[in-house]
Amino acid sequence: MESLAHKDVINLLLQLASMLLMARVFAEIAQKFKQPAVVGEIIAGIILGPTILGIIGPDFFEFLFRSNPSANLALDGIVQMAVILLLFIAGLEVELHLVWSQGKSAVSISLLGLVIPFILGFIFPYFFPTFFGLAEGSQMLFSLFMGTAMSITALPVVVRILMDMNLFKTKMGMVIVAGAMVNDIIGWLIFSVILSFMGQSSNLSLINTIGITLLFTVFMLTLGKGLLNKVLPWTNKKLAWPGGVLSLSMAFCFMLAAFTEWLGIHAIFGAFLFGVALGDSDHLSEKAKEIIHQFINNIFAPLFFVSIGLKINFFTNFDIGLVLAVIVISFAGKIIGSGYGALRSGYAKMDALAVGFGMNARGAMEIILGLIALENGLINEKLFVALVVMALVTSMTSGPLMKWALKNKAAS
Repeated sequence: MESLAHKDVINLLLQLASMLLMARVFAEIAQKFKQPAVVGEIIAGIILGPTILGIIGPDFFEFLFRSNPSANLALDGIVQMAVILLLFIAGLEVELHLVWSQGKSAVSISLLGLVIPFILGFIFPYFFPTFFGLAEGSQMLFSLFMGTAMSITALPVVVRILMDMNLFKTKMGMVIVAGAMVNDIIGWLIFSVILSFMGQSSNLSLINTIGITLLFTVFMLTLGKGLLNKVLPWTNKKLAWPGGVLSLSMAFCFMLAAFTEWLGIHAIFGAFLFGVALGDSDHLSEKAKEIIHQFINNIFAPLFFVSIGLKINFFTNFDIGLVLAVIVISFAGKIIGSGYGALRSGYAKMDALAVGFGMNARGAMEIILGLIALENGLINEKLFVALVVMALVTSMTSGPLMKWALKNKAAS
């Protein structure tokens, strides 16, 4: 087995140290301004990357992030692991019993909040592929990707916003969370199918890949969930706590991620589904969940978000027309779709608008989708920058817009 040379190890450690330090500093600044930590972490990456450091200190940037291919390869492996763990904790946020408890309201809000953004995200890129940044390959796949990217709500961001506003345990908060959960599960399922069409390396035919993906999803949300519910009490009783739960959680997360990567639909899908099945168990305590969240959110997640800024120059790839188009489509789709779904479910107009604003929060999910599409040559760098900006804008405005809608409702 090959190993890193002395200078490779030094370079890798310096990369990790600079990324974690900058991420922590800017996450703290973002939170001082009542913004999600992810906003600061992405800005930290833009500062460390070719956009800022590459211009003001090109030699230092070259030394730190471009001079050592072996260290960069090791860093890429760590970032891949970070993405898998991020999707795992996103899955942990999904509580299936909550979705069922909200019944028709959650279904109406989530489905309309998925279908309308999907249609808008599909139609415009389909008829204007060059403007929207089709890199190469199928126009149909590109449009399906854009529809999916516009449809998914960032569940962790939504939960954080609702908690900050003391709305998490209210009827409105529960229905927004339930809607976002359904969005995430269906959205990732659609994206996994798109990935299989994109020709990710797989040993199976396309039909087999899609069939096994659907069976795997159903299994994890039914029998798999039941098996975990039986295994967890034994784990809690027989193994050291919290080490046993942590080790086994990570081991199974990576195993199922490897399985879906082998299928050709990306490792993140297996990690997400395992998170959903594990998080829904009565035997996974809130304390264990919190330990997993803290471990991943403060070490691995920042490395991923900082790495986004290291990949491309945000100034040279910033296209104001494209950025505005993506933002307008994302706002219109979610607010009209989810808002109309809430209206149909019996919510008052301003409450329905608040639900639409709440469902509009994007974040890590869109960025991960965009990064995979960029790495597979489906989209160009300008569209990736537009998707990152859209994720930041929607994350930053979702809470204030909800407050505005609810304040206007109270005043009327």
